[in-house]
Amino acid sequence: MSMPEMPKWYSDDGQIVSCTEKVKVMTENMTELYQLAQDAFEDALLMGCGEAQLREYLQALVAGVENPYRPLNNR
Repeated sequence: MSMPEMPKWYSDDGQIVSCTEKVKVMTENMTELYQLAQDAFEDALLMGCGEAQLREYLQALVAGVENPYRPLNNR
């Protein structure tokens, strides 16, 4: 499986993120993140870690990412 197609990005209020530079940065960041995750995944497999556990952990890792810009009363 290759990297999923990049989506159109939307703000929380439904507005499309259309600034070319912002979209470019998002594309670069997501591409880097995918490649880093792929490299870590391959390394772990070569070291004998189980694929199912790796996938589960990577999902938990992403789920644990915190939004530092959310108002304090919504955390």
